[in-house]
Amino acid sequence: MRFLVDNPVSPLVAGGLRNEGHDAVHVRDYGRRAADDTTVFERAFHQDRMVITSDTDFGFLLARRQVRKPSVILFHHSFPHRPSEQTKILLQNLPDLIPALKHGSLVVLEGRRIRIRTLPIVG
Repeated sequence: MRFLVDNPVSPLVAGGLRNEGHDAVHVRDYGRRAADDTTVFERAFHQDRMVITSDTDFGFLLARRQVRKPSVILFHHSFPHRPSEQTKILLQNLPDLIPALKHGSLVVLEGRRIRIRTLPIVG
């Protein structure tokens, strides 16, 4: 799978995904330490990557644009904050999330549950 990890999430998460065979880059890999949400969103769209972030603005971007891609994985504030835990939990759940992510979804990883919203977000 192809991922673009946003600034609020550690580059160690991208590294952990790469170690497991995924194509994962962090926005810092592009020299875009301060990339705004729209730039990250557009890059993910054009490179067919899924965004991993803890920035809730991506949900608003998806709702406003009413698009099916890119899929977004959002780490809720109740989700663990250590990059090693984030990577471990993400990798454990990724096999079950792949169909939704490929179809186009907003996946919210919370401390005790996972919510999936199919894209586009309407209503």
